[in-house]
Amino acid sequence: MNLNQKKEKNLKTNILNKQQRHWEHKFSKRSEMFGTSPSLAAQQAVKIFKKKKFTNILELGAGQGRDTIFFAQNGFNLQVLDYSKSGLNSIIKKAKTLNLSDQISVKYHDIRKSIPFKDATFDCCFSHMLYCMAFTAKELDLLSNNINKVLKFGGLNIYTVRHTGDADYGKGIHRGENLYETGGFIVHFFSLEKIKQYSAGYKVINIEKFEEGPFPRKLFQVTLKKIFK
Repeated sequence: MNLNQKKEKNLKTNILNKQQRHWEHKFSKRSEMFGTSPSLAAQQAVKIFKKKKFTNILELGAGQGRDTIFFAQNGFNLQVLDYSKSGLNSIIKKAKTLNLSDQISVKYHDIRKSIPFKDATFDCCFSHMLYCMAFTAKELDLLSNNINKVLKFGGLNIYTVRHTGDADYGKGIHRGENLYETGGFIVHFFSLEKIKQYSAGYKVINIEKFEEGPFPRKLFQVTLKKIFK
């Protein structure tokens, strides 16, 4: 790698790292950025949780908590990780108002580095559009492996991602790999091949297409089952 290539790599990394500040700013300015209703993905996940009799859920990238609150209202206990303090403060406030504080624990944490829980702690990990944030391929691989570690044997990793059929794919500023920036937000778009790429240690149970929002965003909902202890 020559000097110019190193500079380009570092520049892209610096741009990706600025997304944390961007999300913090947006959440601090808009108290209900994605509305108050639970996502379609969370509604589907609750059906699975109840069928499996899960009780202990890890939610990553919870934002302002629209799904977190929905899960708690359906009787589940949650550990929540996010790198937006504004988002987490919103969750804490909502949980207190709705008397759900005993079911929801939040932690400010950058999951690109680690997931700070013991192995085999959770029945399921849920994340809505977390995987398609500004992660590099290396960071996605680490994320998938770290989730696998904290799941119990047979536990599920349920996540959603915007896919390459989305109208925003290939538009805006290309930030490397399948990363594109529009309106200040960097999105990592997924193909079916990319989902399989990050499924080591899991069995792929289901990949379902769905749409969300007025745009609409086009997404995959992915359900993976941990198959290795």
